[in-house]
Amino acid sequence: MDFKQFNLHPKVAAGIAAAGFTCPTPIQAQAIPGIMQGQDVMGLAQTGTGKTAAFGLPILDRLARGPRGHVRALIVAPTRELAEQIHTALGELGRQTGLRSMTVYGGVGINPQIARLRKGAEIVVACPGRLLDHIQQKTIDLSRLEVLVLDEADRMFDMGFLPDIRRIVKNLPKKRQNLLFSATMPQEIRRLAGEILVDPKTVQVDTVAPATTVSHALYPVAQQLKTDLLLRLLGQTKTESVLIFTRTKHRAKRLGEKLAKGGYRAASLQGNLSQNKRQAALDGFRDGRFQVLVATDIAARGIDVSQVSHVINFDIPDTADAYIHRIGRTGRAARSGEAFTLVTAEDQAMVHTIERLLGAFSNGCWTTSRIPPRGPNPRFSRANAPLVERPAAKRGAPKPRPAAATGKPDRTGAGRHSRALHFEQVRGRPQPQRQEISHA
Repeated sequence: MDFKQFNLHPKVAAGIAAAGFTCPTPIQAQAIPGIMQGQDVMGLAQTGTGKTAAFGLPILDRLARGPRGHVRALIVAPTRELAEQIHTALGELGRQTGLRSMTVYGGVGINPQIARLRKGAEIVVACPGRLLDHIQQKTIDLSRLEVLVLDEADRMFDMGFLPDIRRIVKNLPKKRQNLLFSATMPQEIRRLAGEILVDPKTVQVDTVAPATTVSHALYPVAQQLKTDLLLRLLGQTKTESVLIFTRTKHRAKRLGEKLAKGGYRAASLQGNLSQNKRQAALDGFRDGRFQVLVATDIAARGIDVSQVSHVINFDIPDTADAYIHRIGRTGRAARSGEAFTLVTAEDQAMVHTIERLLGAFSNGCWTTSRIPPRGPNPRFSRANAPLVERPAAKRGAPKPRPAAATGKPDRTGAGRHSRALHFEQVRGRPQPQRQEISHA
């Protein structure tokens, strides 16, 4: 199977050849025919599966055969990084068509965007908030729109954008083609799809399946000791490039600063940065100037770096699907990757949820050679969860009992059936041991 079967416009086909694409990915093979026939399409696929080209190529084909000078395709994305990534991909694939694409998002001046809109662009890639600003100020004309794409719809739901999406749709022509792409399908997204899509064709590719090229490891640790453990892991692990996920943008900023002070080529990607600084961090991570990038889930949307060797969940994600989405950024293109997750006692329920999801794709079988057997009531224990012990803060307070020199866990209290990991004392310094989850 190759792209010739789609009978794309010759100038679009030339862009595909120039990009070095030869065979369509599964999402492309399934989605492109329906889109080219004018159908509404709902695509379920993870980042990195080629979905941008899946909707981008048919759009370029359609627009290359029609009038110019006004907005004919609108692509709505949740983050600035993803908007720029889509814009760049369309620019490369459609270079020979002469079609004009532009981005519209906040955090930068609105006047330059207004000027570009007045010059005429056939494709607009926009974030919801700034797009609504243009609609309200009547600085964008969407009256002749032909195609609407909602990309990463589940993330737009997570970010609270669904009311904005509904307001945007009310300002669009009723007669149009609608395409919705999402990595997961929560109930709210199904409801939105029912409101917007008309008799859609559904294509689904690896929506929740974990990459088989990624190994998984858990590191139970007390919350206040996470940074110490992370520094130890980075110091003892052979890495190429590392993507670290945190739950909040403030933690991403602080952690990025601590890693930089610790001598690592590190940067953070979070919402408080200006667009220029965000782009500089992303470009630096792509070209290797930064070895470590600390990001939130929201800011990380749009990161497409094929050479990520390690994903580290400094904070465990809120859902199992989010875990799969995070680790999908390593182990790409048949390369192996590793996913480390730092977990606290409060994360126990999510650990079980992720294990069930991973187990479902390995027939419930695990490699147990490096995993201690789980007791009938496995629990995390504050007493033995830390991987790094610190002296008690108050004078006279009892000091925590360290693990024995043999590396055996402290069996006191609630830790009898704990999955907590422990340090071996090597040359007086604790060394992390990891607990791996891998497919049989």
